[in-house]
Amino acid sequence: MLYMQGELQSRQIAEKVGVSPVTMSKWSKEGNWEMLRAAVTTTREEQIRNLYMQIAEMNKAIAERGDKYATSAEADTINKLSAAIAKMEGDYGIADIISVSKQILFWLRKRDPQKAIELSYYFDEFVKEKLR
Repeated sequence: MLYMQGELQSRQIAEKVGVSPVTMSKWSKEGNWEMLRAAVTTTREEQIRNLYMQIAEMNKAIAERGDKYATSAEADTINKLSAAIAKMEGDYGIADIISVSKQILFWLRKRDPQKAIELSYYFDEFVKEKLR
């Protein structure tokens, strides 16, 4: 979770948890932490908004042309973007899962620190399973 927040460097996290920077690097690679960090820093809503903007830009470019019809390649791209939007609007992404997990752990830490530690293990396992 410390790595996902992006506030600390790997070396600082290694010191904080009492491991070597080499071990930290190994964990990062094995756990695909860079991809997770990217997923956390870009929300699903932002990704969906970007996809809609891409479709709007394509439609604008098509409308400004003389024939005003999409080429086969443009139609295919619009179709793929639309499918991605539909899938994202129906799914919960890793960023959503991690965000809710962090909020629950923060809330629980105030009430039962030991239970928060225990639950954090299960959240980590759940996220790793979703990435497979």
